[in-house]
Amino acid sequence: MAGHFELVDAPDGGYRVRMLDGSGDLMAISVTFPTKRAAVAGIAMAREIAGTGLIRDCSSKGAGAVIRELVRPASTPKDTSSSRGRKVSKAPRTAVG
Repeated sequence: MAGHFELVDAPDGGYRVRMLDGSGDLMAISVTFPTKRAAVAGIAMAREIAGTGLIRDCSSKGAGAVIRELVRPASTPKDTSSSRGRKVSKAPRTAVG
């Protein structure tokens, strides 16, 4: 279930990047970038961090611990419709081994 990035105008000028999941739900929104080029560079940095960065728990009960186990999202039915009425194609999963 791949998501995508959207480059949008920031309310105070410049640009922001929205990260959406495969269903089109908002996952994150960036800081304001002064130019489109800077926003695209921010996307490249986000991809690098997402692929290699540690998860540091800075919540009140986390005490800065590094989370080493990833929790996988619960599996969802293979429905091709989303809550926004758009069709979402689901790529078949393949086994790696």
